Amino acid sequence: MSDSTRESVDQLGPVELIAVAFHQPNFDGSVIRELVDLVERGIIRVLDLMIVHKTDDGSIEVAEFTALGDDEAEVFVGLAPAGVDLIGEDDVSLAGELLEPGDAAALLVWEDLWAAPFAAAVRKAGGVLLAHDRIPIDVLEAVMSYEGDES
Repeated sequence: MSDSTRESVDQLGPVELIAVAFHQPNFDGSVIRELVDLVERGIIRVLDLMIVHKTDDGSIEVAEFTALGDDEAEVFVGLAPAGVDLIGEDDVSLAGELLEPGDAAALLVWEDLWAAPFAAAVRKAGGVLLAHDRIPIDVLEAVMSYEGDES
């Protein structure tokens, strides 16, 4: 790895892979608009994007951003993934297994630009990530409603 590559990697924010399933999707553009807004505000940078669809007969169709035609890609204007191939066949297979026929999933890899300075400072200080987890919304709702009951 060259010194310039090492320097740019050291400046990266946390990179996350998410898979979001949509039951019998009816895309109205709102999800893409919110994602584009995050990109335009410099909060995230999309590195890779893939759509997985399980057809009614159970077969899996995959649409990579780089393989979309002009009409299909127009929906994703403003995202322009960086072209870093981080979503692998295992990710696609797992998403396909978890989907019901007729469902779709968006597999997305993004860099948390908002956290890049913090992450770089942690690395420079010799810090390493020990754990990272998301607290599900139903857990948050339960805790917050319980705390609201205490009067």
